[in-house]
Amino acid sequence: MTYYSPLNAIDPSLVGPYALDPGPCDLHVESVTKHYDGFSLRDVALDVPRGSVVGLVGRNGAGKTTLMKVVLGATLPDSGRVELFGTYYAALSDAERARLRERVGFVGATVAYPAGMTVTDVMRMYELAYPAFDRARCHQLCTDMGLDAPQRKVSELSRGMGMKLQLACVLASGAELLLLDEPTSGLDPIVREEVLDILRTWMEDEGHSMLVSSHITSDLEHLADYLVMIERGQVVLACERDLISDLMGIAQLRAEELERVRAEWPFGQVQLRVIDRGLYKSLLVPSRTTFHELFPAYACDRASIDDVMSFIVKGKVI
Repeated sequence: MTYYSPLNAIDPSLVGPYALDPGPCDLHVESVTKHYDGFSLRDVALDVPRGSVVGLVGRNGAGKTTLMKVVLGATLPDSGRVELFGTYYAALSDAERARLRERVGFVGATVAYPAGMTVTDVMRMYELAYPAFDRARCHQLCTDMGLDAPQRKVSELSRGMGMKLQLACVLASGAELLLLDEPTSGLDPIVREEVLDILRTWMEDEGHSMLVSSHITSDLEHLADYLVMIERGQVVLACERDLISDLMGIAQLRAEELERVRAEWPFGQVQLRVIDRGLYKSLLVPSRTTFHELFPAYACDRASIDDVMSFIVKGKVI
């Protein structure tokens, strides 16, 4: 399936399709809509190709968590379909759904285990839910992450330790697809990097896939293969992550310079998207190389994921 930005922030001929690999997708979301009072997911589509990491980005309240709930089956969509490992989830019997869920692991933004449970109790709970759960591996992961107190209660764990416990249990469960909802939110920089290292190591197995929801886009700069941005319940950008950092740029221009670029704009029907900075204007550039060739005197810096999000949300089309 091919997706492009409906806001036309990027030229499709430059970005290309979202999923180039014709191989299987462990998660396929097609035209999913879900209405609540005051908020709606609208016609959301995304793929998680096997062996890849897809970063789901967007502002708080954009719809990331709602989409996660739909994917997990915690809430049913009003329309659309979700396929896990090539199987239409809603068409399965309860027993078939249970077996399919054994292949999916979830890590939430908060540690939702009962406060009185010990680390060992949490492991026992995962053993009941995941027949392939490897207790020895879980203990080893906990030890490697500095969580080597099996009788310690959940209430005694720090935010970072609670997240590491979730990861250890999920990674030992035998899951092939991980769904992570803001896994590094609220963690200090050192613990955040430890968590990301754990995820990178897990992804070395080509049979593993991951959908990571985060508003901390720097976490995805060196983790995600693809990016999907949701804004107000809609997908507004879907592309390979490298095509942002390797291709796109931000030009800082005075008013007269912007007018020259506008008159000689080399990117066809791609809209000029600008943020007014007062003394100068920031311009989203689809290709730094092309821009430098035509306007060598104007500075054009590499764009980050945050930059592109800002232009899509706050940029003015001129």
